[in-house]
Amino acid sequence: MQLMSEKGAAGGGLRERKKRATRAALAEAAVRLAAEHGAEKVTVEAISAAAGVSVRTFFNYFESRDDAFVVIDADAGARMRRAVLDAPADLSPLAALREAMAAELAEAEQQHELWRLHAQVLHASPHLLARGVGAHMAAEADLADVIAVRLRGDGGTGGTGPGLYPRLLAAVAGAAVRTSMDHWSAHQEEAAFLDVFHEVFTLLAAGLPAPSA
Repeated sequence: MQLMSEKGAAGGGLRERKKRATRAALAEAAVRLAAEHGAEKVTVEAISAAAGVSVRTFFNYFESRDDAFVVIDADAGARMRRAVLDAPADLSPLAALREAMAAELAEAEQQHELWRLHAQVLHASPHLLARGVGAHMAAEADLADVIAVRLRGDGGTGGTGPGLYPRLLAAVAGAAVRTSMDHWSAHQEEAAFLDVFHEVFTLLAAGLPAPSA
């Protein structure tokens, strides 16, 4: 879940909002250029020019050219983890995670084309796909850690690892997002994306009962 909504960003001043907008513009330019020309033919200079910034500015946000193709919004994971920790205590871990993800996916329908292009770029380049999978696994592990902290209620000061339940919940939630997006992409005329997303999480919360015949 590398593409996230800027609307879901945590608070911050004008400077922080401008930084997020610049990073988003660079990432979008990189993905669009790579989708059109192939990632291996896209230069940092071309990405910077398309985003209207200098090459020096590019390297303020990304360590390498490939990072711009793979990590679209590096702050999304931190925002989501903070939201899980800050969710009301009476929410179940699944509900807290659902609300955190829904906030990040609020503009998924508007971002759909970019999501599609991003997947296209990664699948066209084995080394980028491998990096994307690695980034996803790292984000999932970080999310499991936060779920474990919420369950323990110790602010992260106790425990030695996330355990089975947090790992499973983080993995299932990621699969739920992908399933929601795949289903919505094929049935866009039937329901809004967030409606599909919430239906998927309702099924998870109910224990995935078999549908009636």
